[in-house]
Amino acid sequence: MNMTAFSLFVIIVLLTLVITYYAAKKTNSTSEFYTAGGGLTGWQNGLAIAGDYMSAASFLGIAGTIALSGFDGFFYSIGFLVAYLVVLYLVAEPLRNLGKYTMADMIAARFNNSKVRGVAALNTVTISTFYMIAQLVGAGSLIKLLLGLDYTTSVLIVGVLMTVYVVFGGMRATSWVQIIKAILLMAGTLVISLIVFAKFNFSLTDMFMQMKAATPLKESFLNPGNKYKVPLDTLSLNLALVLGTAGLPHILIRFFTVKDAPTARSSVVYATWLIGIFYVMTIFLGFGAAAFVGYDKIVAADKGGNMAAPLLAKALGGDFFFAFISAVAFATILAVVTGLVLSAASAFAHDFYTHIIRKGHAGEQEQMKVARWASVGVAVLSILLSLFAQKLNVAFLVSVAFAIAASANLPVILFTIFWRRFNTAGAVTGMLTGLISALILVLASPSVWAPEAGKAILVGTPLFPYANPGIISIPLGFIGAIIGTLATTTSKVPKAHSDKFDEILVQANTGIKPAGE
Repeated sequence: MNMTAFSLFVIIVLLTLVITYYAAKKTNSTSEFYTAGGGLTGWQNGLAIAGDYMSAASFLGIAGTIALSGFDGFFYSIGFLVAYLVVLYLVAEPLRNLGKYTMADMIAARFNNSKVRGVAALNTVTISTFYMIAQLVGAGSLIKLLLGLDYTTSVLIVGVLMTVYVVFGGMRATSWVQIIKAILLMAGTLVISLIVFAKFNFSLTDMFMQMKAATPLKESFLNPGNKYKVPLDTLSLNLALVLGTAGLPHILIRFFTVKDAPTARSSVVYATWLIGIFYVMTIFLGFGAAAFVGYDKIVAADKGGNMAAPLLAKALGGDFFFAFISAVAFATILAVVTGLVLSAASAFAHDFYTHIIRKGHAGEQEQMKVARWASVGVAVLSILLSLFAQKLNVAFLVSVAFAIAASANLPVILFTIFWRRFNTAGAVTGMLTGLISALILVLASPSVWAPEAGKAILVGTPLFPYANPGIISIPLGFIGAIIGTLATTTSKVPKAHSDKFDEILVQANTGIKPAGE
């Protein structure tokens, strides 16, 4: 066991537990548990969003994908970054003005219907679970490499810690863990990038020239088509990445942690700058790992390439730097999974239990108790599923979550704000169509089925040819919402329905609520 690494792990765990302890003292209401009382500033929430978003997929998965596949790995960096333009211009401000605790609050502001809340909660739990599996896979591989623990034990350690943070500290503890993690991750990535750049004489030309001969792919390393050989598969991936962020529940709930829409918008600007700088640096992580670690060592440590960044740190700075970067990666995973557990638990407790089962009559303490038990349930489910996904690249797993978010949530969010005729049937149909189609296509994809044993979860011929379902499931989500609406309304929108849309339009853009609310 690497004692330096173990010591740094312990320090990070103790620091986050201290944060949780103090946050727990202030978490006495549902508002504090779900949204930290709306008390974060723009820069604090921007850092927390960045910390939430720069996940194991970003730090471990993208670096590994670039190192093994070259240019194709950078699709993830581009997609994740461009996605924030969709969030900034279309989603952040209306969501903050219309919602209270969850994404379902926003839709329910227009359609006060239990079916809408129930399906929205189902989407949130599904998306959060897929995303969380990716983080736990990264955590299992990381701790196995660093401390010599087996994969199952490693996943259980992270699972227990993330549950403790959420159950006791709620959103306040989650936010500060994410802020600290963002600072550590940016600092660690910057140091690695500068060292790698120095190895190439601080010349981008030299770097690109040397990379033509540094990997088994030779000159094709810098060209697209190494991983995604089918153009439609590449398009499907990028559609999911660019549109998916605007439907991710754990990102959307962050806009409720600030006092108003202008602050929500400013927090997206802060986050976009931080995320943009980070994703530029993923080029240096991937290129550096390919050049100074090598294809064989990366694959030997983890078949998905998830350990490329920590191995690069070891090659450049020895055991201490390796331990530090691994500890930062561990903090990265902890921060993201706490946000995911919280979003799923909030959806179950606030949307499903409080508004559907208890018809809005659950007390504060009752809601918090249910949310905490839901946190435990979500964590256990994610841990069990992650045990079967050990061989998959975490960036791929996250891209699937993005595809489901873009298919099931984004159409309903946009139509709620911008389409007068949109109704309850359209909302339910759109969400279910997007969710079910994405799940079915993933289960039938080459990522689950492969003719050769060990290449995927199951042995067999895939029925769906693309790794990411976005190119089919995203349009289906929009089409389902449109057909569901048109099939259940006349061409003339009822006056009450039209008046409600006008109220929502004003509230979404100004924050002014109708009289009496």
